[in-house]
Amino acid sequence: MGDEIAEFKTRQREVWAMGNFADIAAFTTITAGRLVRFAGVKAGQKLLDVACGTGVVSITAARKGAQVTGLDLTPELVEQARQSAPIAGLKIDWKEGDAEALPYGDAAFDVVLSQFGHMFAPRPEVAIKEMLRVLKPGGRLAFATWPPETFVGRSFALSGRYVPPPPGSPPSPTLWGDINVIRERLGSAVQGIFHERGDMAVPTLSPEHFIAWRSTKIGPFIKSMEILKKDPAKLDAYVREYTALIGEYLEDNLVHHEYLLTRAIKV
Repeated sequence: MGDEIAEFKTRQREVWAMGNFADIAAFTTITAGRLVRFAGVKAGQKLLDVACGTGVVSITAARKGAQVTGLDLTPELVEQARQSAPIAGLKIDWKEGDAEALPYGDAAFDVVLSQFGHMFAPRPEVAIKEMLRVLKPGGRLAFATWPPETFVGRSFALSGRYVPPPPGSPPSPTLWGDINVIRERLGSAVQGIFHERGDMAVPTLSPEHFIAWRSTKIGPFIKSMEILKKDPAKLDAYVREYTALIGEYLEDNLVHHEYLLTRAIKV
């Protein structure tokens, strides 16, 4: 089991290093602002951004005056974050690391955040245990995730039908967007669980433009398309279904990505 988990994380590093995720992350800056506000981040708080990616949440929180640490599994994304923070005149502690083995002491942070990040950890129970371990009692945990019934969740499910994960793969990341699952995973370790919905709108001219754009930017999508290209008929069928799905969420040249915000207080 340990080898399988290690291999999964190695694949994650490699896949997320593909493309240019910074161009995608630009659209998450709005959700980052809302997540930081939703979490009630204040100046002087010690804050950890788990699976920080290119650092949009970390930088947003640091602009509020928080003392921020950002951690991500993929070194290429951490490097992009490291280059971005000085532009805003900010000093942030960036670290390559694993959400399932956070390199910090117990109760080290006042706030722990994650935006579309910790949901990809292969063992949800391990990741959330670690996030709560490093959070002070009375500290605030908050994260943004993709519900399974919305555009991103349905996109994941569609991709999984055409490029099935190997046997024994981790549970779907979109389970972190199911309120009942979230409450079960957090359990009695927290109180005051609260949820909100938001919408991340991504501009495009057509479903076909949207697919072409994603095909050069998002590592997992690039990898799936590479696999499907080996079977042109299967690729054509996938593109037809995905084009139709995008069309359901495309309005006024915007593809609507509904997300879920969750916050809770550590007991």
